[in-house]
Amino acid sequence: MKSTVPVIGITIGDPAGIGPEVIAKALKSGKLARGFRYEVIGQRGTIPPGHSTRRSAKVAWHALDEAVARWKKGELAAIVTGPIQKETMSAIGFPYPGHTEYFAHHSGIDEDDVVMMLADKKLRVALCSTHCSLLDAVRQLNVAKIAHVTRVTAEFLHRIGIRRPRIALAGVNPHAGENGLFGDEEYRVLEPSLTYLKPYARKENFDLTGPHSPDTVFYRAAIERQFDAVICAYHDQGLIPFKLLAFSSGVNVSLGLPLIRTSPDHGTALDRAGKNCADPRSMIAAINLATAMVRSSVHTQKPER
Repeated sequence: MKSTVPVIGITIGDPAGIGPEVIAKALKSGKLARGFRYEVIGQRGTIPPGHSTRRSAKVAWHALDEAVARWKKGELAAIVTGPIQKETMSAIGFPYPGHTEYFAHHSGIDEDDVVMMLADKKLRVALCSTHCSLLDAVRQLNVAKIAHVTRVTAEFLHRIGIRRPRIALAGVNPHAGENGLFGDEEYRVLEPSLTYLKPYARKENFDLTGPHSPDTVFYRAAIERQFDAVICAYHDQGLIPFKLLAFSSGVNVSLGLPLIRTSPDHGTALDRAGKNCADPRSMIAAINLATAMVRSSVHTQKPER
């Protein structure tokens, strides 16, 4: 008889990095949610730690392929991904910048509709762009993109139990542009986005404010607890304050996919691999967020724009 216990698949990542260690420590921690079965996907074998190679990258890629295949068969309730080394993945022909684009392609979703959120109890940030130059990130910013990121962020916050989420839209320029003195993105793109989203926010029961000065909005969110999430215009606008506050406990969660995917918010840390000093807190948090999303039946779908 088929088990009804939901299975969380945990891909090993690059086995030359700290992925195998933090996974093992997480599974032995006694801090993971009960009522689930945890399965590690991918085998380290005889690969030595500390140096990512074509061989170790192939292990990481095969683990991802196995996880997706099992999710499509209904065998996995969620996927938690161990860190990969992007340079060696690219060297063996991996055609995606990272996990997000990989899962978007294999689940039939446009990668532009997948939103990267970094989540921790201290701070949550959602990004309007990820791995591109700052110039390209600003050029790509538009009302439709901000609206989409805000909608899936609000949906996620509702589903993790926040009844009326408070979402802040961070400005692009110093002091949010000072009414056009330091740039026009605020009144040209961000303010129209707020106007466009107001009816939706009322209907879906969340508060959206901004554009907030980017030099204070993260303090107000993380320290004064005024906001449940901050919508960020570009990658480092969100990642710098987030990693300062939650480097060892933050979680990367992909919003907008038809599957639940989380990941620890750190890389392979090849310099620490094999030394038994890697901190498993981020992996523990990533696994537990995945289980919480499974329990609340959060299979995030691409919303209508």
